[in-house]
Parts: sequence; structure tokens; C-alpha cells
Amino acid sequence: MSDTTPERPQLYLITPAAFDPDVFAPRLARVLDGVEVACLRLAMAGQDEDAISRAADALREVAHARDIALVIERHVVLAERLGLDGVHLPQGARDLRKLRKTLGDDAIIGTACGTSRHDGLTAAEAGADYVAFGPMGETGLGTGGVADIELFSWWSEVIEVPVVAEGALTQALVETLTPITDFFAIGDEIWGQDDPLAALKTLVAPAGY
Repeated sequence: MSDTTPERPQLYLITPAAFDPDVFAPRLARVLDGVEVACLRLAMAGQDEDAISRAADALREVAHARDIALVIERHVVLAERLGLDGVHLPQGARDLRKLRKTLGDDAIIGTACGTSRHDGLTAAEAGADYVAFGPMGETGLGTGGVADIELFSWWSEVIEVPVVAEGALTQALVETLTPITDFFAIGDEIWGQDDPLAALKTLVAPAGY
């Protein structure tokens, strides 16, 4: 990240927690062909290694054909085994330094830090490639906490590690956050819609897409 935040944050897509790869891959491809996306996160729930591996294989083919990085949530061993670009850690900086040694300098290691500035700083100091804060909007899931807009203002001025805004994003939040975030991570906001590409374009229109 340069000293000034880019005018238009990059887009980072998150998969649904459950999906059929044969159905989802073509839907994903249409979205990726319709907007510029920097990264894709496989965030499949559950512990079915075969199902997760099958999904990763399908998404890797779609993403890498378009020069888009694919990271997997939590499953470090699968990231290595399946030739993915890195891993997203859902619990801050835990084991981050150890994982960096395991995965190497070229791997993407990102981390979710909820609404905690302290956790974000700890992850950044431990070598995270990006730090994600959220949810940004009100949601009935999780603890009910919402990330502070001021946190993004401060981070963009002081910290060089890229920052990601994710969770319950709205057009109004996109407009507010565009000058002060590096990425918008978007998933549930679009995948439940009949036309995810149209939903995505509408959501991020205030950012200039």
C-alpha cells in the first residue's frame, strides 16, 4: 500500500458457506468477467475435506484463468496441497508468524480482526498481508458489534498494511468507506440475489465501478 489510499478500493469476493461447485463456478465466472476482482476467498463451512477440496479445485480453475488470487479460510494444509495462493485466518494473529514460515513469503496470509484495533495492529506486526475489519453494518449474526468508521480513517493514515472492509456492506457504507479502505470484501450481499453481478455493480457503484 502506498502512502495514499487508492481512489477506488479493490474488490475481494467471498464464497457462500455452502454451495455446489458445479453450479457456483459458472455464476462466479460471470461475476469475475463483469467486474475487476483482486482476490477470492473460499469460505466453505464444515469439515468435509473432499467437498472442500473439490470446491477449491473448481474455483482455482476459474480464478487462476483470470489471474485472480484464491485464498482459503482456515485450512492451511489444503492451501498448500491444492496450490492455492494463501489462507485467511478468522481469529486475528494467532499462529501467523509460524504460518508465514510454513507457507513462505509469497503466500497471502490475511486475517480477520473483527472490530478490534488492537487485534489488527497485532496481526499487522506479525506479518499479515492484509487485515479485515467488520461487520460494517448491523447484523443479527456474531456479537452484534460493528466496526467503527473512524478505525478505517485512522488505519489508512497510519498503517501501511492494507485494510479490508467486510460484512453487511450497503451502498451508503461503500460511499463512506471508499476513501479510507483498500478492499471491499463482498459475499452474502450478492450471492443470494438472482443476478449476483448486477447486485455487485449496484452495491459498489459509489466506489466508481
